[in-house]
Amino acid sequence: MLKKLKGNSLVVGSAVYAVSNILNALIPFALLPLLTRYLSPEEYGEVAMFQTILGGVAAFVGLSMAGAAGRKFFDGNLGKDDLAEFIGACLQILMFTSLVCLAVFGLFSDQFMEWLGLEKSFIFLAVFVSAANMIVQLRLVQWQVRKQAVEYGALQIARSLLNVLLSIVFVVVLVKGSDGRISAQICTAAVFTVISLWLLKREDLLRFFRWRPSFIREVLGFGVPLIPHVGGFFLLTSIDRLVINAELGLAQAGIYMVAVQIAAALAMIFDAVNKAYVPWLFERLKRGQESESRKIVLLTYGWFALLLCGAWLAFIIGPSLVTFVVGEQYAIAADVIGWLVLGQVFSGMYLMVTNYIFYSKRTGLLSLVTIVSGLINVILLLFLIESFGQEGAAYSFCIANGARFLFSWYVAQKRHKMPWFQFKTLFAWK
Repeated sequence: MLKKLKGNSLVVGSAVYAVSNILNALIPFALLPLLTRYLSPEEYGEVAMFQTILGGVAAFVGLSMAGAAGRKFFDGNLGKDDLAEFIGACLQILMFTSLVCLAVFGLFSDQFMEWLGLEKSFIFLAVFVSAANMIVQLRLVQWQVRKQAVEYGALQIARSLLNVLLSIVFVVVLVKGSDGRISAQICTAAVFTVISLWLLKREDLLRFFRWRPSFIREVLGFGVPLIPHVGGFFLLTSIDRLVINAELGLAQAGIYMVAVQIAAALAMIFDAVNKAYVPWLFERLKRGQESESRKIVLLTYGWFALLLCGAWLAFIIGPSLVTFVVGEQYAIAADVIGWLVLGQVFSGMYLMVTNYIFYSKRTGLLSLVTIVSGLINVILLLFLIESFGQEGAAYSFCIANGARFLFSWYVAQKRHKMPWFQFKTLFAWK
């Protein structure tokens, strides 16, 4: 049995990713009780606004190019230098999109300062952090597709540790408040951008000074149709803080952000499983064997059942856990934790079905699904926050994520057929 488990790339990869992602989630989670005792709700609200702008900028700066580079690895006709030049093309596009975004912020900086309650310098630096995060993702994805989970986890954990250590220095030792927490993220991004570029170059995975128009078109062909998808994801996962800030104030946005961060620890686990699952899944989809397709469906249904049981548990023990972790000043966050966890569970289920869309390379409808789900979230937010306050935001997040999962499942079946509902034959595989 142990030999079988060791030879199973999904089990081994999931275990390594799970350990690294859990550690990666626990490190900032361990920082949370400290931050909530050194930052007021208003200061935490400023941190929440910086995180929000990072999510919005990522839709246009990153262009999902890490996903394009990961998918490129599975092309069978790659030459010796093709992948390195493809990643170089990604960075060329990243430089251009970052400059465009900086120009937009320069033109409308006063409006953004008013909406977000942030200093102008932090708004510009959000573009740098988003671009830096994409460079790190380019490095991580190349380890992921090669099933090098240990290297992937080591870089992730090192980045989180540096972020936490700098946060402690700036917030606790130097008492810089929200500016210190934001500065820690900026410094961490700078350090790991340099490290990631060096690692890519060391493994001969980066040729920046090569002009390959066909690769530019390929990256744009993959990423541009996903701009609405990433934009919709922003509407789905981050717009609630902007609405809460506008309707209830910066302090309420900070309290809500605390609950979001606790629930987001689950997303790290889902991400860990998915990162190991994607190479395993793509290999089997490429083989196209019916018996393997039935096995994949059964495993997926089992995962869905496990996640829903976890969501039910969150409603029971979640409120007490939140109050214990963050203290009485942020105790209101306990009221929304169950619904936020259920929303994250729907997001984890979504990951299991959206992979078929990425495998097909026909991602256009995925953007429509995410935009529609994001708009559902915005519409519900405007109505439910007025009636239920923060709890209304959690309700809308949960409903919109459930809708995204169901819509994406439908599109996935259109793009790559699987025996999801052939219940009579699902148990017929050997």
